[in-house]
Amino acid sequence: MKKYRIGILGATGAVGREILKVLSERNFPLEKLKLFASEKSKGKRIVFNKKSYEVGTVDKDSFCGLDFVFGAVKNDIAKLYADDIVKSGATFIDNSSEYRLFGNVPLVIPEINPDDAFLNGGKGIISNPNCSTIIILTAINSINKISKILKIIVSTYQAASGMGQSGLDRLGYEARSYNSDNVAPPNNGKNVFPEQLIFNVIPSIGRPLAGGYTSEEAKLTYEARKILHNDDLKVSATCVRVPVFRSHSMSVNIVTENHIDVNEAKLAIKNAGGCVLSDDISSGIFPTPLKSSDKDAVYVGRIREDPTDKNGIALWCSGDQLRKGAALNAVQIAELLIKNRK
Repeated sequence: MKKYRIGILGATGAVGREILKVLSERNFPLEKLKLFASEKSKGKRIVFNKKSYEVGTVDKDSFCGLDFVFGAVKNDIAKLYADDIVKSGATFIDNSSEYRLFGNVPLVIPEINPDDAFLNGGKGIISNPNCSTIIILTAINSINKISKILKIIVSTYQAASGMGQSGLDRLGYEARSYNSDNVAPPNNGKNVFPEQLIFNVIPSIGRPLAGGYTSEEAKLTYEARKILHNDDLKVSATCVRVPVFRSHSMSVNIVTENHIDVNEAKLAIKNAGGCVLSDDISSGIFPTPLKSSDKDAVYVGRIREDPTDKNGIALWCSGDQLRKGAALNAVQIAELLIKNRK
C-alpha cells in the first residue's frame, strides 16, 4: 500500500490535535508527518503513534514533498500559506472559511457530494465546510435524496469547541470558577465569548451582518446551497452558543418538494452513511451532545411531521464539532482522493 506525506497547519490547536487522533484511529497510510504551528508553539513535541514529533513554524520550503496539508487555522493564516501549499504540489484540505464559496474550490462532505472533490483533479484547495453545515446536511441528506429539500429552518445549539481550544479552556475555567451568584469571574481579559457562557446561552456567533443575521448563519445558508447544488434552497438559521464542551445540536425543520412519510424518512436516515438513528422518545432515546461526543456519526432523532406544512418534517440532531464537523471530514476527503488515485 502506498503511503503519504502529511502536513498539519495548526497542529497544536483543538482541530489540529483531533486530526492527529483521527489519522491514528483510521490507520491512515502515513509515510511522513510534519507539524506546523505559531512561533509560540515552536519546539513543542506531540506524540503520534508512539513517536514524538517536534512542532515547527512555516518557511518557504516547509510544504515541499508533501502530498496533503490539513489546515486547522484561521482565515488569515490559511490565505497566507495557500499559494505556497498549492505550488508545492500538495492538496490543501482547508478547515477555514476563506475559500469555501470560491467557484473553483470544491466544498465537500464525502457522504453527500464526493464527486466535487475532483473538480480540479483532486489537487489545489479543497474546503472543509462549516461544522454546523456538515452536521445538519449529514442528518438530512438522505431525505433530500427522496424528495428535494426546498426550505430549511434551523436553530443551532453550538458547543464551546466551536471556538477551538480557547473556547474549551474558557468554558472549563468558568465551570471551575463560578461563584455563589452564578457569575464567573473575569479571566484576565481573555473573554472568548461575548458574555459569560456558563449558565447562559448566547444567540450570536460570528460577525453581525445586514438584516440582523450573523456570518455564522450566512455560512450555513450559502454552504448548504453549494454542497446540495441547489441555488434556490431557502434557509433561515439562528446560531446559538451553549455551555457544552463538545458536540453541536440542532433543531431542524425542512420542507420537501413532495410529501414524505415519517417512517420513510426514519428508514432513510437509519441507512444513511454517517448517521445513527436515535429516535424513541417514549424510551428516552434521542440525540444529545454527550451521546455524540467523540463519535464519528451524526445522531438524528425526534423525527416527526411538521404540522405547519404538509410537506414538512421536524427533527433534532447532534454531532461532534471537532470530529465529523472538522477533523474527520477533512481526513475522509483525503481518503476519498487516495482511493481514486489508485
